[in-house]
Amino acid sequence: MWVHDIDPIALDLGFIQVHWYGLMYLVGFGAAFWLGGYRARQAGSGWTEEQVSDLIFWGAMGVVLGGRMGYVLFYNFDQFLADPLWLFAVWEGGMSFHGGLLGVLVMIWLFGKKHAKSFMQMGDFVAPLVPIGLGAGRIGNFIGGELWGRAADVPWAVVFPRTADGVARHPSQLYEAFLEGVVMFVVLWWFSSKPRPRMAVSALFLIMYGVFRSFVEFFREPDAHIGYIAFGWLTKGQLLSLPMVVVGVLMLLWAYKTTKVR
Repeated sequence: MWVHDIDPIALDLGFIQVHWYGLMYLVGFGAAFWLGGYRARQAGSGWTEEQVSDLIFWGAMGVVLGGRMGYVLFYNFDQFLADPLWLFAVWEGGMSFHGGLLGVLVMIWLFGKKHAKSFMQMGDFVAPLVPIGLGAGRIGNFIGGELWGRAADVPWAVVFPRTADGVARHPSQLYEAFLEGVVMFVVLWWFSSKPRPRMAVSALFLIMYGVFRSFVEFFREPDAHIGYIAFGWLTKGQLLSLPMVVVGVLMLLWAYKTTKVR
């Protein structure tokens, strides 16, 4: 058992504080920019480094705007109804992956309209660039001592002082960082490095994230103000991830049935 005592503030300048969680976003966007540039330089990629730079900027806006809106509407809708302006209180924190995903989808659709690229073409290009950012974000959650796991007696259990209960818990943030970050990146980068049918890479991303997130939810403490949605175990995260798995499987089947290898 280990007691979490990491300072979530990386740099305190007095007039401004830089949090590790915010720096993890920079790591994610930086990694996507570098990996995307690498892929763009490959022969026959159909992408330029300038297009990648623009795409990452648009995607970053989608992550931030969609992530905030998803957190407010999916997880704190009652507070939003009581105070609609709270939606814009970004300094209070709160981000949702599923909201961020929807934001990115909207942004890459708009980007595609501008650059004459199909939605699925962009989805297949972007999907392998995302996992490092997901993993970095979960490490940021762990450093910040938030989104902790359920009570556990495993040797690697962690006590998070912010829970104020002194109970050792699963470091579920690190479970997610490993599965959504490391494993997803390795698989998607390998899978996308070979010719695949259009939309197959995007489909695999949806399936893997939905399955991994749903699995880790069994070790993660549900939000106190939401609790379990049904059956004494179903969480909001699992409910939002299920459509990703279903849509991903259908896309993958359709891709290999109807689409030529790109």
